[in-house]
Amino acid sequence: MFNGLWRPVWLGRGRDPLRAAFGHLEREVMDVVWRAGDAVNVHTVQQQLTRPSAYTTVMTTLDRLFKKGFVSRVRKGRAFLYSAAYTRDQVEAAVAAGLLTGFLGENDRARPALSYLVDAVAEQDTALLDELERLVRRKRRDLLNAARTKDGER
Repeated sequence: MFNGLWRPVWLGRGRDPLRAAFGHLEREVMDVVWRAGDAVNVHTVQQQLTRPSAYTTVMTTLDRLFKKGFVSRVRKGRAFLYSAAYTRDQVEAAVAAGLLTGFLGENDRARPALSYLVDAVAEQDTALLDELERLVRRKRRDLLNAARTKDGER
């Protein structure tokens, strides 16, 4: 349709699934916090960024991430130490769930979204397509079993 030219740009060139949740600096700050593992202060984060950023800019970014619930902080002296509130995998899963819920929330948008999902999975790896099919079958089985259990309780 668009010769595939728009898709890599729109999807962040496929490299960063968190593009939908964070701005550029927020993503980079979160990467530093996730890599650190332990609590870090603003100066440590600032020193590990790939682009120079003012101390106050990094401090404001960490404060916004705290207010959004992505980092936690504890006061140590006059400064705060920041740590990730969620793992990168947890945030990626929440972003993906939010995007899918948004697309599937309206019936007229659900079918194209599902069709594109299947196409995208097939483009990546046929084994992944098999995994998708396995997950769908398992979910159907679980829903059927839950319905039978519910009917048995009545």
